Amino acid sequence: MDTMLAGRFHLDSKKFAVEEVPIPVPGQGEVLIEVKAAGVCLSDVHLLDGSLVPLFATSDTVTVGHEVSGVIHTLGSGLERGLPVGTRVTLEAGKTCGRCAGCLRHRPCTRMLTAGIDYDGGWAEYVITREDTLVPIPDSLPFDQAAIIPDAVSTPYAAVVATAGVRPAQSVGVWGVGGVGAHNVRIARLAGAAPIIAVDPLPSARERALAFGADHALDPGAPDFADQVRAATEGRGLDFAFDCAGVPAVREQAASVLGLGGSLILVGITPEPLTITEGLTFNYLCKQVRGHYGGFPESVSELVRLSAAGRLDLAPSITDHIPLVDAADAVHRLENKIGDPIRLILVP
Repeated sequence: MDTMLAGRFHLDSKKFAVEEVPIPVPGQGEVLIEVKAAGVCLSDVHLLDGSLVPLFATSDTVTVGHEVSGVIHTLGSGLERGLPVGTRVTLEAGKTCGRCAGCLRHRPCTRMLTAGIDYDGGWAEYVITREDTLVPIPDSLPFDQAAIIPDAVSTPYAAVVATAGVRPAQSVGVWGVGGVGAHNVRIARLAGAAPIIAVDPLPSARERALAFGADHALDPGAPDFADQVRAATEGRGLDFAFDCAGVPAVREQAASVLGLGGSLILVGITPEPLTITEGLTFNYLCKQVRGHYGGFPESVSELVRLSAAGRLDLAPSITDHIPLVDAADAVHRLENKIGDPIRLILVP
């Protein structure tokens, strides 16, 4: 067999289709992965609807998908890590450009390439990846759970433990409890945050947030919303507010309920301008706004260890398994929140 199925997005025509394409051959420093599971992320939806434009696309057609797990199928040349064929792995969601001195720890390279956006990702039966993006996973970690660690879990993980640096007993608010926000709640709980306040207009999402470890789940449209936050934090306001929705109105509301020295962490992405209309109180209370994007190089391997040690059970995050050939249906379900999914998994 020389061909495979792959979910391909044509950047010029903005058309997506599952197509039959040649199986790629690994080159220097590369391996071929037989894909076992691939997550469907809101970033994938944004790519297909045109609101997310690749900055460093390597071709005019790209195989979508940056949350991928599988097994090493074929080895390229010049490999250094000694991982054999058959090794179970998950793939980091991006790679360095390899042409500059960026990507130092906690200082992402300005030319960091994202899988499934800038270069071919894992909505396919096989995917080529660079050896340094491989993270081995134990037999005890299912492929579907391993697949969502890069991005769905690693993005809020890095936001909580690194960008924010949440410490035990600090108060945290999480706006948007979808695929990323639900894990933001769980990671905040793991970090010892208290109280954790989840904010979402969907009743089902609020119920899920409570099941995932939130202490309170609030409707952002409630007329006494700010009073509820003040009551939950004993009048202090939030130490950290995580915008996992990428919505301008969310950022305004989240900033308004920060306490002294509180920080708004921008986890969700949007092309819309960042505006904070709050006046002098923003200065008086020494509030901050911090940008955040993706996970850090160590995030995936640390989360694999936490999952293997039983500290983080990702089984509740898997909403459904969908055949790769029905990828367009999976995108439709996520885009329209049909069934209020956390993560849908494509299976080749």
